[in-house]
This record gives sequence, C-alpha cells and structure tokens, in this order.
Amino acid sequence: MQYDSSQAVDTIIYQAKVFDGLGNAPVQMDVAIKGQQIVALGELSAYQATDKVNADGLCLAPGFIDVHTHDDLEVLRNPDMAAKISQGVTTVITGNCGISAAPAQLAADAPDPMNLLGDKTEFKFAQLRDYIDAFNVRKANVNVAALVGHTTLRNNVMTDLLRAATAAEITLMQQQLDLALSQGALGLSTGLAYKNANQAPSSEVHAFGEVLQKHHALYTTHLRTEFDAVLDAMDEAFAMEQAFGIKVIISHLKCAGKNNWGRAPELLAKFAEQGEHSKCSCDAYPYAASSSTLDLNQVTDEFDIFITWSTAQPEMAEQLLADIAKQWGVSLLDAAKRLQPAGAVYHGLNEDDVKTILAFDKTMIGSDGLPCDPHPHPRLWGSFPRVLGHYSREQGLFSLATAIHKMTGLSAANYRLANRGVIKVGYFADLVLFDADEIIDNATFVESALPASGIRRVWTNGQTTLKDKQVLPAYSGKFLTSLGASKHD
Repeated sequence: MQYDSSQAVDTIIYQAKVFDGLGNAPVQMDVAIKGQQIVALGELSAYQATDKVNADGLCLAPGFIDVHTHDDLEVLRNPDMAAKISQGVTTVITGNCGISAAPAQLAADAPDPMNLLGDKTEFKFAQLRDYIDAFNVRKANVNVAALVGHTTLRNNVMTDLLRAATAAEITLMQQQLDLALSQGALGLSTGLAYKNANQAPSSEVHAFGEVLQKHHALYTTHLRTEFDAVLDAMDEAFAMEQAFGIKVIISHLKCAGKNNWGRAPELLAKFAEQGEHSKCSCDAYPYAASSSTLDLNQVTDEFDIFITWSTAQPEMAEQLLADIAKQWGVSLLDAAKRLQPAGAVYHGLNEDDVKTILAFDKTMIGSDGLPCDPHPHPRLWGSFPRVLGHYSREQGLFSLATAIHKMTGLSAANYRLANRGVIKVGYFADLVLFDADEIIDNATFVESALPASGIRRVWTNGQTTLKDKQVLPAYSGKFLTSLGASKHD
C-alpha cells in the first residue's frame, strides 16, 4: 500500500531507472523513503520530502548482497565498511568456508584458515548472541547475516583437528549449532578443502543435517576439492539436500587448476542432475584468480602464485612464489614451506570457465574478499562493479537486469532475507544509485584497494552511507536472521 502523499517522507529519488532486483526490465519512476522503508513508488511529485535526489535517469537498484564474505570481525573493526559500501554492497553474509567469529572459543592462536578472520584476541564470542550484541553496540554501515563455521565448531571441541570427530565431539558441535541457529544464524558452512576440516568424513557433516532441517536452515560449502575430483565433491555436497531436504549452496564454484580448465559445463550439468525441484545453488566471484592461505597442496608451476603475506618471512611478501624460490635457490614447494604461514593469490582459473559459471542462472555474486590481507585480492573492492561494468556492459555476458538480480533478489531469496533485495513498497530501503555507463572496478592485482567508479549514492536501511564518493558513518546496518528481522535491536 502506498504511503499517504499528504504526509512528508524523508527522501525522494526522482526519475530513476529502477531495477526491481527480480530480473525485470527497468522502469523510470520516483522512489520515496520514510524511516527504514520504501513507502511509495511511481510519480511522486505530490509528495513532500526532506531530501530530494534528482537521479536524472541514473540506475537505482536494491543494495547489493555479498553472499560470500569473511567480514565477521571486519564489521566490528572497521564499521565504515568502505570496501563494501563503495561498491554498493549493503548486506554481507559472514561465516563462510567453515570459519566464523562465533560461536568461537580459542585456547591458542586461530588455526588455519580461521586466522584469515583476525587475531586470537578478536575471537571473544562464545555464543552467536554475544557477537550480535557486540554488533548492535558497535553498529556498521552494512547489514550482517551469519553462518556458523564447521571448522570453528571443531576447534571449540577438539584439540586435534587432523582427524575425524568422535561421537561425543559431534554431539557437542550439534548442540552449539542448534543454539546458534536458535539465536539467528542462517545455517552451517564447511571448508572441507582445508587441512583442519579435510579429515572430517561425510558422516560428520551429515550429523548436522537434522539440526539444520529442524531450523529450516541452509548448508553452504567450500567443496572438499575444486580440482580433479570436483564432481565427486559436488555429489558429496548435494547429498545433504537429498538426505535432509535442505538448501545447499556451493561456495565460489570453479574449475581449479590447469588440468580442469574447460570443465565448467560439467559442473553446471551436476545441478541439472539434481532435478527441477532441487533448491541447490552457488556463488562465484568475477575473477580468474583465487585467494586464500598458502596451501602446500596447491603449489604448482602451471600458473602464477603471488604471495600476499608471510609470518615467517614478511619481507618476501608481494612477490611471486617462483621468484622467491629462485632467489633462495630452492624448489617451489620448499619455498612455500619456508614462508608458512602465508597468504597467496592463485592465478589458476580459466576466463571462459569464469564466464560460464557467472552466467549460470543459479549463480549469485560473492566477493570472497579477505579484509585482513595486507595485499588483498582486488575482489574485496571491485567484485560488484566488475560484474556490472566489465561482464554486463563490456562483455555482454548478461543484461544489466540479470546482473543486478544475481546480486540482490536471487541472493535474498536463497538466504531467506525477508523484505530485502527487491525495490518494493514495504521493503527496507537498501539502495544503490549508479551510472550504468560509468560503473567499473578500479582495483587491480597491483593496486588492490581502489574504490570503483560510477557509484553515486548508497542507502542502508534508509540512511545515506555513501554520497559524492565519500563513505558516511550512518552505522544503520542491522543483524539479519533468516526471517529478515533484527536481533536484540
């Protein structure tokens, strides 16, 4: 129902090319905001507004939802969230790849890859409720919704992560997951490719199925492998839907390693095999390079590996592994061992595979950026404008409406974020105003922390969080549950 035009609203955006987030063609119209919500759409010249924004044909989309982040502690550390707000992201999903800031209890340093999130001192949330309370006190410019990390649960109850959990340990993890889901977590994530979760058999993962089913929660996974046996790893993931009827989301779907280039159609065919009633989906980032900790199993001379940080040899950061090995006169593997623990960007993907996966109708966009990395992958600052500018406008991979749908309505539907991801009366006013002809990512592998071009204004829950290229400290973000409500607000 439209808001009464006789009453003043807070903001009206006039004559915007409005993309609803559902993939429909844009419609030129005005949009009115009152408080946190969109209250009217259409021709709104009769309305009175405190803030009048003349869009003059610029594109207005729902705020982008970054479904794959490691921003768990970053939203508390740097609540401005410039890397995300500057590219139009208003909601982040945390707790991916099996690692989450809550519920976490660390007796020692954060194990790999939990160390991607932050230092031991920052992990101080024994329950998800503690994290939510901290977020609601600190506030941030983005909304946050959280997954519970399987590796985090393992670390809570196991002293040795390089083995399968016992029945007693699984029971403790089930209880912790159940509590976190009751407190507002969206689901469980795994990172089975990492050494500290790799020894968990499928039966350990399946032990969480009934808990997820009980809460209508979802399961996301960084597959056990993204290399040669990727199809088997996908079967393992899809088995969670088959056994428990829960939604499965495959994280950063890719064909990793030169040996697997060109296999993207095989991966997508796996989704079709699940049947037309399957709710399985995936996310992807728009780059032909991945980024994570330096994994000895991924060391190869088939593509460049760029070292972003090293605790053991910090002076060797920001160089290619091959150049470091040459300087030391050792093999690539020996050089990698000497650098540990370390971070790396792997240029191990094929551009055609990236495009095929991005264009897949079940693919959402996630940055997978690592905010703690001293030399982050450019996806941290550039993913969403890159999809709009490079892949939609320049490459013609899909329409602008489709690109926006992959970042908004599709994501909100998959993660059950009520009243988000769509421009509609009664929905929250998470919005981004941008120039379709100008929008582009500027971050590169050399200069990776550069904001994008073309984003004109961003609103989070009705408050301006970016204007005239400046991030503003509105701190209007909310913690979101799968029902779309905020907890402890």
